[in-house]
Formats: sequence, structure tokens, C-alpha cells
Amino acid sequence: MNNLDLGLLRTLVTVEKTNTFSGAAEALFKTQSAVSQQMQRLEEQMGYPLFQKRGRHRELTQQGKQLAEYARRLLAINDEVLRTVGRQQMEGHIRFGATFDVADTILPIVLTHIARYAPKVKLDIQVDRSPALMALLASGNIDMAISTRDAPGLNSFVVRTSPTVWICAADFSYNRHSTLPLILADEPSIFRRLALTALAQHQIDWRINYLAPSLAGIKAAVRAGLGVTARSVEFLGPDMRVLAEQEGLPPLPLMTYRLLTRQDTINPLTLGIFEMLKAQFENTN
Repeated sequence: MNNLDLGLLRTLVTVEKTNTFSGAAEALFKTQSAVSQQMQRLEEQMGYPLFQKRGRHRELTQQGKQLAEYARRLLAINDEVLRTVGRQQMEGHIRFGATFDVADTILPIVLTHIARYAPKVKLDIQVDRSPALMALLASGNIDMAISTRDAPGLNSFVVRTSPTVWICAADFSYNRHSTLPLILADEPSIFRRLALTALAQHQIDWRINYLAPSLAGIKAAVRAGLGVTARSVEFLGPDMRVLAEQEGLPPLPLMTYRLLTRQDTINPLTLGIFEMLKAQFENTN
């Protein structure tokens, strides 16, 4: 039985991700003709076509998509073995940032992956608001961060996309015919902006009943029944509830959480951890 060439499989996965041979060539630092030749070799090895023409573009066939799915899993195992069993096991120090609202949800998952694949890496964790984390990342005071923001000069990938909802205390008495009492973060806040934009578009009267500089303050105000806030579902606790659309509040857009690092990062440990996490989350999302 023939053995699959992991190099060819890595190129296939990269072609699927970038949607073009030229994009894969750029990502893998190869020529476009080299990528094309690799895919021809893989097709010969598999015995069936991996791509079909759609106008000027080539798309993966159903068998190609199935092979790419297996390829991601094989490459993840290969990379895990090299990291955890190989001689060049990851060691060093990573400064990691996360927003308050994911400190109890997404952050532990990320840290579990790091602990599993790089057990010798030491972590400094900083939890703060997104604007502060972006400033720390830009200045090089942290190596990577989970945030709702993105910016030029950063490499990023999506860790999770979560619904944004209207949240109040479980026993809060909501009257859709009264002015909406809001609990908001002070500026700058993406959730504040989303909430006020949605209310203005639907011409719903509101007032700020409580303004807080921290997530802890917002949670305390919600639990005290002081009003309603707009946050991702990561915020929800057992003593809270979501106000549904049928209760008269407008829908809110999804919130995307990204893992970010600087494009000019040259630290091999930071790059290795970032790529490892990227592979893990792209395989599960």
C-alpha cells in the first residue's frame, strides 16, 4: 500500500484555504508551477481528480474536499508529534492577552491547547479590555491576544463567532413600552456601539441607567436588576436571561473573537504557538 506524502497534503490544504494555486504558492513560498506539479502528483497517487474547472477557476471536487479533510487531521497529528515528542520541543515564555468576557470561556480552551502541545512554555496572562490589549500588542508588550478587534499589521484567525444578545437579570421585569434602561461600558466599547446603533435604527427610546468601566461592574449592575445590556453569549450567567426578539428588542450582529499576533513577529516560539493554535481551531470551527 502506498504512503501519503504529507508535503503534498499540506499543499492541498493550503490550496483549499487560499482558494487558488497562486495563493498557496505565496503562502508556502513556492512557485505556482511547483504547486501545480505537486497537485498533479497527488492526483496520480490518489487515482482520481482533485480539482474541477469553474470558468477560469479550479475548485476541489467532492473527493478532493474529502481528502483535504483527512489531510488536516493527518497534518495536525504530524505536527503534534513533532512538537511533543521531537527533540525541538517548544520552550520559553509567552505573554498572552484576553478580553474580560472570554476569560472564563475561550481563554481556558486556548490555554489547554498550549499546555497540551507545549507543556514547557511559561505563560503570562493579562486580561483587559480590547483597546488596551491592542495597544499592548502594537507596542510589543504582549505576544498575542484574543480580542474582538483586528487591525493592519496583525496576523489573525477566528477562534469563535458568538451571538450578541440583550441580557438582563433572570428576575428583571422588562416593559417593552417603557424607555429601555441600559447598562453600558464607557467608551470605547464595540458592544456599546452595536447596542446604540441597533436601538437608533429601530427608533427605540433608551437611557443609560448605569455606566461601568469594567466587565465586573456591568455584571454587578445586570445582576442587581438595574437594566439591560448587549453582550455576546459568553457573558451569560445562571442568574441572567436573554431578551428575545419577540419582546421588542432588535437583533444584534454576531461577535467575532480572533487570536492576534503581529505580522513582524520573528520569535519562533510565538510563531510556533500561533500556528499550532490556528491549526487546532481551523480543524474544529
